[in-house]
Amino acid sequence: MSGNHPYRRAGAVIVAGTVVWFVGISPVSRVYITPDDAERLRMLQAGQRGWITGQHLTAAGTVAVPVGFAAFARSIPDSGTSHRKAKKWAYGAAAALLAGAPLFVSSLARRASDIEGFAYRRGSNAPFLAYSGLHVVALAALGGSLLSLPVKRWIGVTAAASAPIYGAILVAKKDIPPFAFYLIEGLAGAYLIAWEQPEEREA
Repeated sequence: MSGNHPYRRAGAVIVAGTVVWFVGISPVSRVYITPDDAERLRMLQAGQRGWITGQHLTAAGTVAVPVGFAAFARSIPDSGTSHRKAKKWAYGAAAALLAGAPLFVSSLARRASDIEGFAYRRGSNAPFLAYSGLHVVALAALGGSLLSLPVKRWIGVTAAASAPIYGAILVAKKDIPPFAFYLIEGLAGAYLIAWEQPEEREA
């Protein structure tokens, strides 16, 4: 993309996907922190229409975010060692997110079609754990990409540092709120929207 903001379009897709994800995950949000299974089922039945719609929106956001990161990777120029390194890392992040998306989308489909099963925590948690693990990999790669570009160092450090922290939580708890991933990814997307490439500003 030409102009002072070469990654604006990719960042906008990431942010839009993140917003849609959060909107989708919000209906009946208290269900995630309610320990009693029967109460969880009651809440889901009371808000069933919003819950099912939310799962579809969350699925859309889950797919959109990796598409945005793939667009970011494509937008990085091939010139220069640091840019090529950033491009390689960005493609790694996009690949990890794209690999994980179908795993979470399948979990969302199961949540929408079997609310009782979700309320009583039935079924394998393996797809969610794999999806979360791939997000950890993606954040590490995203950090590597951003740290290879002439952006503010804090955004790259934030992405890179979140990976071992979230990975440790995932290993210790065998669970992690997925919104934690999207907070970092959405922040990176917002940064990409606003970031002005120094060379182009001087042109």
